[in-house]
Amino acid sequence: MGTYRRHKCALFVSSSALAALIATSAAAQTAQEQPAPAQEGDGQQATEIIVTGFRASLNSALNQKRSETAAIDSIVAEDIGKFPDSNLAESMQRIPGVALSRGDGGEGRNISVRGLGAQFTRVRINGMEGVSQVSGSDIRGGVATGRSFDFVTFPTEIFSSLSVRKTTSADVEEGSLGATVDLRAPKPFDQKKDFVFSATARGIYNDIRKDADPRLSALVSKKFGDSFGILGSIAYSKRHIDEYAYSAVDVVPTTVYGLAQPAGTANAGVIFPFCTPAGYIYKGAPVNSPVPGYTQPSGAAIGADANNCSTNNPRTGNQATYDYIMQRTGVNGKPGGGVYLPRLPRPVKSSQNQERLAGSLTFQWKPDDNTDISLDGLYSRFKVKRIDTMFDARSFGRAISNNGQPLTSVREIEVDGNGSLIHGLFDGVDLRSEMQDERFTSEYKQANFNFDHRFSDNFRLFGLAGVNQAQLDVNRLQVAIDSNDTRNWSIDFRDNPNIPKIGYGIDTTNAALFQYGPPLANGDQRGQLSNFIRRNTITSKTFELNADWKVTPGFTIQAGGQYRTNKYTARERQLATNTPLALPAGASIADFSFVTSGIGKNLGGQLQDFVSIDPDKFRRVTGLDNYVYCSIECAKGTYGGVYEKYSSGYVMAKFDTENILPFKLRGDAGVRYVRTSLDTYGPITTAAPAGSLYPSRFVISNVNRSYEDWLPSMNLALDITPSLIARFSAARVMSRPSYGQLIPAGSANLVIQTASFSNPFLDPIRANTLDAGLEWYFRPGSLLSVAYFHKNIETYIQTTSTSLAFQDIGLPLSLLNGTQLRPTDQFTVQRSNNTPGGPLSGVEVNVQLPFTFLPGFLRNFGALGNFTRVRSNIRYIISPTLSRTAPLVGLSPETASGTLYYEDSKFSIRSTVNYRSSFLTAVPSGSVDADSTANARSIFVDASASYNLTDHIKLIAEVQNITNETNRLTVDTVRKDPLYTAYFGRTYALAVNFVF
Repeated sequence: MGTYRRHKCALFVSSSALAALIATSAAAQTAQEQPAPAQEGDGQQATEIIVTGFRASLNSALNQKRSETAAIDSIVAEDIGKFPDSNLAESMQRIPGVALSRGDGGEGRNISVRGLGAQFTRVRINGMEGVSQVSGSDIRGGVATGRSFDFVTFPTEIFSSLSVRKTTSADVEEGSLGATVDLRAPKPFDQKKDFVFSATARGIYNDIRKDADPRLSALVSKKFGDSFGILGSIAYSKRHIDEYAYSAVDVVPTTVYGLAQPAGTANAGVIFPFCTPAGYIYKGAPVNSPVPGYTQPSGAAIGADANNCSTNNPRTGNQATYDYIMQRTGVNGKPGGGVYLPRLPRPVKSSQNQERLAGSLTFQWKPDDNTDISLDGLYSRFKVKRIDTMFDARSFGRAISNNGQPLTSVREIEVDGNGSLIHGLFDGVDLRSEMQDERFTSEYKQANFNFDHRFSDNFRLFGLAGVNQAQLDVNRLQVAIDSNDTRNWSIDFRDNPNIPKIGYGIDTTNAALFQYGPPLANGDQRGQLSNFIRRNTITSKTFELNADWKVTPGFTIQAGGQYRTNKYTARERQLATNTPLALPAGASIADFSFVTSGIGKNLGGQLQDFVSIDPDKFRRVTGLDNYVYCSIECAKGTYGGVYEKYSSGYVMAKFDTENILPFKLRGDAGVRYVRTSLDTYGPITTAAPAGSLYPSRFVISNVNRSYEDWLPSMNLALDITPSLIARFSAARVMSRPSYGQLIPAGSANLVIQTASFSNPFLDPIRANTLDAGLEWYFRPGSLLSVAYFHKNIETYIQTTSTSLAFQDIGLPLSLLNGTQLRPTDQFTVQRSNNTPGGPLSGVEVNVQLPFTFLPGFLRNFGALGNFTRVRSNIRYIISPTLSRTAPLVGLSPETASGTLYYEDSKFSIRSTVNYRSSFLTAVPSGSVDADSTANARSIFVDASASYNLTDHIKLIAEVQNITNETNRLTVDTVRKDPLYTAYFGRTYALAVNFVF
């Protein structure tokens, strides 16, 4: 909290200083003691000042913004092959209204614009819509199945500019509710010289991993005469990342995994969350839970009697502690329902090796000033090998069917007034060491042909034809080993509210204390095994033709048509059995284990190192490569796809009244029509026919449908004075559902008793938007602007949950074969549905100010700053009878960014502070009796510096996350229980850049 207050104070002071400097600037301009360089066209004598580097990049972007009729912000490369930041998403943080979501290692992964998340933001690469996919841990979204763009897959070095279009026009293809981001690779005729060569070599170091990694890039451009040119670029990097975290996985009331007293006994139907103490009395009647002689559905006894929860697991709880729990009923009204515990409290270490290779190749032909033809190719490959190791207290996420929480005794416990755990001491706790080994490759390929020809001064024809493909290959192996019924397990949040101190009662590094093999008949688990191999492919084709006809000076008609196809396919195979097999004769856990280290050092001494599984040794010892995989025939994995066809056309009028009316009004107005046709197919689980090797199989369901949209839009820019511009925009927009939501599918997870169903009949999210802004270009290279935006979101897509007995879900009962589950056991069933939306509105303020009005070296300083405030109200469906109004998921009510820089002919340095307030990540949370999950507020501070040794050689130094900020997730708006807290450290880089 103290760190947050210091950063908030610093942001306030910086904002105040910027306001004072603007006032000083205006006063200096009025006094005219030193005439400033004039803007082009302001009627004054201009003093030429040549700027380069970061300041030149800012000026170029500002000039682009000023000339546009729509609300567009741009970032331009500082130099050939040198973008202002090491990550495209991190660069966009400086744009007003843009907030960054960070992924593994703290690197920028995707963005939200004006409160609308990555799924509402479209990205075009060289004019074509692109989708970049990655995989991640489940808490970070798992395997991508949507339309969002992960910027981590592309290096900045292969692009020369990016633009964020916040308002749309009829000529921009549909699909964005928040913004359209255009990434542009450089072309030969962008370069001033006939031959250009640029190369950068960078070394990167992280203070947690403590490895030095390379990052290399090069660009070559050659023009052959005045009509033909070739440009190629390439970028390669390797990165090693270690991340340490505490994870609760979920936080649930104790009743979720408790055991109800059987009929015919005292307190029948009452759920008792833990093993009751010997001689326990509840409401005047003796209670034993589990009851003596309890058997699993298979008939196997667990060894429960009056003094033991199960065999060799005595009842060690006490009456006072148990009563403390049962007296708290919580929002569900059930005894014990007001005590919330982390479902799988655990330390996590994530280690990954990344390799990124990307390049572009462009052939450009300009036979005359009226013709520009180019062929652009682009390639990117992002390859990751990640191993996550975790050490769970598994009992708090296990029901009686797995001999979990009902067999655990509670000796001490304390919760706060909201029911959040403060500390506890337990016996009979099952421990699990879990390993997830994931290897994925994200590959993107694109080729497009662009042409632009002006037949006369009044008529122009331009268009493109292209194809791109994004492919994600994932191989994920999960293995676990168990140590059951351990004593003296403790958890304590009193020293640190985000990371508890956990004591395990055993030597957590001793492999001999753990088991791996098939579960026992009584329900005792002895490890876990799962493996899936998945490929997602998105292939897009675009054909576009546009005509531009200048009817009269200041009035132009533009019209065009576009035909696009997107084909998404998902194929996944899994192990035919997830039941661990017995180890080969003579093999032991010690043969494939190692110790995960660094836990205590990097998590404040709160948690301990532990034994873990080595994935390569495990494969070798168990012969995993010989195991059987299946998909359709065993109802595992997935087999589905979406084929979309978009046919669209538009007409738009563009106008400029400068030579017609006494005021200058620029703008465009038009309408776009689009027809969307889609064919979807996906897997539905059914009972297998007689004689099948497996109890269930997939049948493939097909759905065909189409819909139409008319999307009018208008953008106006009024030049009130040469330095003051007023803007107004209005449009109707739409954003399509993710591919994963459209594939018709239904499945169940028997381990955590959930089921999920998609919905191929989902409609798009549609909205009406309104934007108004005022921009004051009060000095050369300077801007002070304010903008208001409003979006009336008419429809929304939510995943709604309900609780049903498995027999009522609609899946075959044969899925329960071989488990301890009964058809009457309750499952949480989730479905995607269209629901009412709600309003979203906000204000953004932006300032850009070079200090050229100051004397001496101070004129080389400058500052940027922006602040955005957004509010929204969405009605979320919590249950069939309950709803809640809350902000849009992914929306931070406040975001801010501030940059202070210094730059002269030799030396440049800058530091940027980015603030993002807390935002919801899920509503409802998916947790029982929790309204939402949220990402906590964050402040990231980065800095970079460069020095020109010569006209051709530059040294560069960079540091990211100077304050060692964490990524922190919480669950429930009131309780704010810690769900995930991760440390990924500071990252340093040294580089040398050559330009010839």
